[in-house]
Amino acid sequence: MPKKIIIDTDPGIDDAMAILFALNSPELEVVGLTTIFGNVHTALATRNALRLVEFAGRGRIPVVHGAHRPLHIELEGVADYVHGTNGLGDVPHDDPLGQAEECSAAQFIVNTVMRQPGEITLIPIGPLTNLALALLLEPRIVDQVSEVIVMGGAAMVNGNVNPAAEANIWNDPHAADRVFTAGWPVTMVGLDVTEKIVMDEEYFASLRGSRTGAYIDAISQYYLDFHYQWHAVRSCHTHDPSAIAYAIDPSLFTARVGPIRVVTEGIARGQTIWDRRQEWARPTAWSGQPMVNVCVGVDDRRFLELYRQRILAA
Repeated sequence: MPKKIIIDTDPGIDDAMAILFALNSPELEVVGLTTIFGNVHTALATRNALRLVEFAGRGRIPVVHGAHRPLHIELEGVADYVHGTNGLGDVPHDDPLGQAEECSAAQFIVNTVMRQPGEITLIPIGPLTNLALALLLEPRIVDQVSEVIVMGGAAMVNGNVNPAAEANIWNDPHAADRVFTAGWPVTMVGLDVTEKIVMDEEYFASLRGSRTGAYIDAISQYYLDFHYQWHAVRSCHTHDPSAIAYAIDPSLFTARVGPIRVVTEGIARGQTIWDRRQEWARPTAWSGQPMVNVCVGVDDRRFLELYRQRILAA
């Protein structure tokens, strides 16, 4: 049976790439999209999520509006300079026909998990505020969720906001620390693997053989322009689709385990500190923390072929 997933998202070009990947993968059943700030403000994230499910002919999938700001810090801005003013590469889009559900994203997560114990996988590909709020509403979801697959963090590499922090974790470090230490089964798909998967102009052009692929190619031009401006290459790392790929086929990745804590203030705000010492039996402050499955390697060729296959079949 397909794995039932909720994607918590801030679309966002790579979020759109991830959502369309999930919607066209028979291993997955998308039971809802919950929205959050990050690449865009939450109101626009909700509109974009509605646009994406309608584009895919899946307008009945619930889209649920999420938090507008982090738990304990101010929202310093959004990444429209990366994703365009409309979040989708400034490609023109019609207004969505549908509307968001009336409940909050956190409540939707709680309700869905508690109604289907052991069946729901949460895939947050933006800041982790909605998941942290869901934990506050109903701590029992820790024991009822199937899995949490987080796109975020940097275990053994530099961040992409600053040397310490990856963007999703940096945007709400308090929420991230709560999610990583809650005790539910968590896998971190962070920059250690997402930066090893590179999509270039030729790769995006190879997706044009389907309507969905042509759309992804169109919205990604803005993304490629950003990377060229900052890195002098027209290619990009593959962040959010990597979390979807892990849900489809974990064998694409290699992983190790260990506790993770998140720095919540100061110069290293948002850093994901991973205890790799293999000494967790000792009575230290770290040993009482739950294990996190941390992706450290990826078969990028297999990933890119899987992604192309699913998008061309859409």
